[in-house]
Amino acid sequence: MQKNKYDCLKLENQLCFPLYACSKEVIRRYKPYLDKLDLTYTQYIAMMVMWEKKEVTVKELGECLYLDSGTLTPLLKKLEEKNYVVRNRSKEDERNLIVSVTEEGERLKEQAIQIPENLSACVNMEPQEAQQLYQLLYKLLDGLS
Repeated sequence: MQKNKYDCLKLENQLCFPLYACSKEVIRRYKPYLDKLDLTYTQYIAMMVMWEKKEVTVKELGECLYLDSGTLTPLLKKLEEKNYVVRNRSKEDERNLIVSVTEEGERLKEQAIQIPENLSACVNMEPQEAQQLYQLLYKLLDGLS
């Protein structure tokens, strides 16, 4: 029970703060590995979707990454400039923009293969704790959607 009405404004009582701080710190740990690939973290997670799905609409990619088209458009333009993806209008419905991974984008996957293992070494958690955290975070995300 709170002692006064302003306790709810204390940083220590905010779920959002440790989520924010952890996210920032984990992404910071990715930076040296991603710099070698000339990718930002957001470009990297977009490529992870592309490596898995090979071809998606911009809308589907946005849903996977919780990003809007205003964020995705410049991101995809940069990835296209690097020849990792191509964007084309759907033949069935020209309103849909299809993103496809290129051969060069697929080759990038080989360079990225060690990143998850390198990052897991930075996290001081048992595998079952990491899995539990993963499930709780997705439960939170689902509740916010």
